[in-house]
Amino acid sequence: MTGRELVSAALSHIETEKVPCFCDFTQKEHDKMVVFMGEEKLKALLPDTIFGDQYAGEPRLMEGRPEHYQDDFGVIWDRSGVDKDIGVVANHVIPEPDMKYWHEPEAAAAKMHAAAKRASEQAGDRFSFVGIGFSTFERYWTLCGMENGLAYMLTDPDFAEALFGAICDFNLKMIDIVLQYPVDAVYFGDDWGQQKGLIMGPALWRKFIKPCLAKMYGRVRQAGRFVIQHSCGDIEQVYGDLIEIGLHCHQTFQPEIYDIGAVKKKYGDKLAFWGAISTQRLLPYATPEEVTAEVKRIIRVMKPGGGYIASPTHAVPGDVPCENIVAMLKAFQEQ
Repeated sequence: MTGRELVSAALSHIETEKVPCFCDFTQKEHDKMVVFMGEEKLKALLPDTIFGDQYAGEPRLMEGRPEHYQDDFGVIWDRSGVDKDIGVVANHVIPEPDMKYWHEPEAAAAKMHAAAKRASEQAGDRFSFVGIGFSTFERYWTLCGMENGLAYMLTDPDFAEALFGAICDFNLKMIDIVLQYPVDAVYFGDDWGQQKGLIMGPALWRKFIKPCLAKMYGRVRQAGRFVIQHSCGDIEQVYGDLIEIGLHCHQTFQPEIYDIGAVKKKYGDKLAFWGAISTQRLLPYATPEEVTAEVKRIIRVMKPGGGYIASPTHAVPGDVPCENIVAMLKAFQEQ
């Protein structure tokens, strides 16, 4: 089966002889792996089933401010600390609950066309997706600040609803661009979860975020494409809601948070899962032999009935030993 066929079967809950697999790296880990084994050997070992591209605001290095990047929305990302890949927000684009500060980036449409064009042209026989990064809650809080954004949901709910609505309208325009291209899925990047429970709680999630997602997912499904939602953390409280509004796949599925077997049994016929190989506990700290055994166990648990993409729970961070990456990738091949 081609990568496209394999992933499409998984998202359609059709069990295949092998589960589809995926792995990507932070820049630091990628550079380590290239030094460890060489570019060509790494490429030969990596799964070649999925190809994606995305628009997330495209931060650009600020003149005169080393390691500070400003995105198309005006958010400044400070990468001078530990996080060199994304960084931490260093400003408030929206300093008070007033919609006069909101604006849609002028360059977004052209950049989304470029991302969708790359995905459709470069995927070949791989499953293709185009993503909208920081798609809903993350776009909201990065503009306002996390503390302010959460407070506005309670103190200024009309403003919060208006800003979420404006973000949703922007996303729908981006989705319409993606759907002009022959890609298989639209991927939404957004983090709602903590190690236990939702950051904003299920009631506020349902009030402000769910209506936006319902519109976004509906637009994608009307075009006959798959819907993939990224959220780190514990979001099981809203799995039923996500299934109701049309989600096909949750990425990333963290085994240090979920009992993966129990969740698979409860939701596995309605929702597909992407992840389950821990970048928090397993990959950084286990031995290669332990990684091999655990990856094979996870696949055995998650494979029945389809609905699973085997993958690290996030882009592999720079603290993971290269030997453990090799052990995981060989376990993928040895299914």
